[in-house]
Amino acid sequence: MKHRTFFWFILPTLSAMILFIALPIVSVFIQSLYVEHEQVLVVSENCGPFGCKESTAVDVEATQKLREEAPLGRFNGLGTYFNRSHLAIADIGEAWANSETFGEFGNKVYNLPFYNALAFTLAYTFIVTPLVLILGMAVAVGVNNLPRVLKGPAIFVSLLPFLVTPLVGSLILFWMVDGDGVIGATIQNVFDDPSLSLKASTPLMWFMLMVYGVWHTLPFSFITFYAGLQTVPEDTMEAAQIDGASKWQRMVHVIVPHLMPLVTFVTLMLIMDNLRVFEPIVSFSAEAHARSLSWIIFNDLRESGNPLYGSAGATSLITIFLVVILMMPVLIRTWRDFTRKSH
Repeated sequence: MKHRTFFWFILPTLSAMILFIALPIVSVFIQSLYVEHEQVLVVSENCGPFGCKESTAVDVEATQKLREEAPLGRFNGLGTYFNRSHLAIADIGEAWANSETFGEFGNKVYNLPFYNALAFTLAYTFIVTPLVLILGMAVAVGVNNLPRVLKGPAIFVSLLPFLVTPLVGSLILFWMVDGDGVIGATIQNVFDDPSLSLKASTPLMWFMLMVYGVWHTLPFSFITFYAGLQTVPEDTMEAAQIDGASKWQRMVHVIVPHLMPLVTFVTLMLIMDNLRVFEPIVSFSAEAHARSLSWIIFNDLRESGNPLYGSAGATSLITIFLVVILMMPVLIRTWRDFTRKSH
């Protein structure tokens, strides 16, 4: 394809990417360099029969005028990225200096808001992603080996979690694990403890959120791998079977290598999706036990009366940077495979 033809071919997509991705990211970065104006306070003295008292009130007109003169806020540079609500460089240095053991240092870092959310986000991503890949492949192979008459119903049942919206699905599971729900009541009866609650334990809450993540995302992995299985060359499978290869050997040496491009694609999609986990935390009311980076952004933007746009922007940029880092190994592998095939 000629360079001119290729340019006009990708121009619509490139324009959309610049307009809806690149420019908003630049705008968020600029906003993250500013912090909100402090409210202008006025101290007045009220005198009465029993003496004078000082009172403090917000000067609404002066505060509004200040915001109109500098809509972005007060310039703070990269200070927001390093404050206690984000990377907390000073707090980490202080924790390291005052900690006698590495475990004590880890606990202090974990108690920082950003790192607490980062710990759950990374744990969720690194546990849910491989489970969805493995189980999705297993379900796809199982459905593919079913008799033709059973494939339709099996595919429909396997896709049901994907048809339910994330909010509704997480709410259903939340009600089920409640003390009055079928799962919660069953656990209380099994352990003979009416006070036992999955929602009162941080490890159990993490477990339930990850179970929901696997349940809701599995159909995407399944349907992608199932479609890929339809393209596996029958001649290669028959040749491997004639050579005496078992089902497991055919799976490892024929099917998986053939589906590796799809594995790479699904991995990239899952990493990006899992790093922005948000709906289950809100639906499960799990803020006391689990907070993600997306939840921090949401919490900054709903700050009553004074949304923290700069703080939300800084967290968004750090999250994007984290996504790029985690995707880099997969992208490098894809590039190497592409250059190897091109040569």
